[in-house]
Amino acid sequence: MVFIMISDKLKLDDIDKQIITLVQDDPSQTHTQIAEKINRSQPTVGMRIKKLEKSGVLQFQPGINFRLVNIHLATIEINTKNPNEIFEMAKFCPFMLNAFKLSGSHNICILLASSNLSKLDNIINYHFRSNPDVQSVSMELVTEIAKDFILPIDFSSDDHDPTIENGCGDKCTCRHIKK
Repeated sequence: MVFIMISDKLKLDDIDKQIITLVQDDPSQTHTQIAEKINRSQPTVGMRIKKLEKSGVLQFQPGINFRLVNIHLATIEINTKNPNEIFEMAKFCPFMLNAFKLSGSHNICILLASSNLSKLDNIINYHFRSNPDVQSVSMELVTEIAKDFILPIDFSSDDHDPTIENGCGDKCTCRHIKK
């Protein structure tokens, strides 16, 4: 069996890998600092970073470091007859940081965040547990994060007061119709 390495799949050479590793370790490093560490010129590093960004291989993600803040982060695993509907909902809900389509016993995984645990529970009850297309819902609270975990957060979630009856409230763009 032939295994393809990540760097081969992304078409990265040793210099690209060194640059990415250094940027991941400390995104605030200047191109000059990186160049000194890998024994290359600053323009070379700048061009390579630009190329990596343009290709989408390297991205700088502004957001909140969930390892350092006291915000509830939960994973929700769902088995639903209509995964595309839930997947689309995650693109608009201010509480849903991201969604993933899965293979296995669940077909959707969602990351939810809020400073208020009852808000998360109400969102799950309204959008998933009361949805007739959803066959199972499992919520797990993240209790500890080993490495920095940076994700953007939508502060408009503070303006929403989700309930089982009204979803996320008047500003909810993801109301489902009960069948």
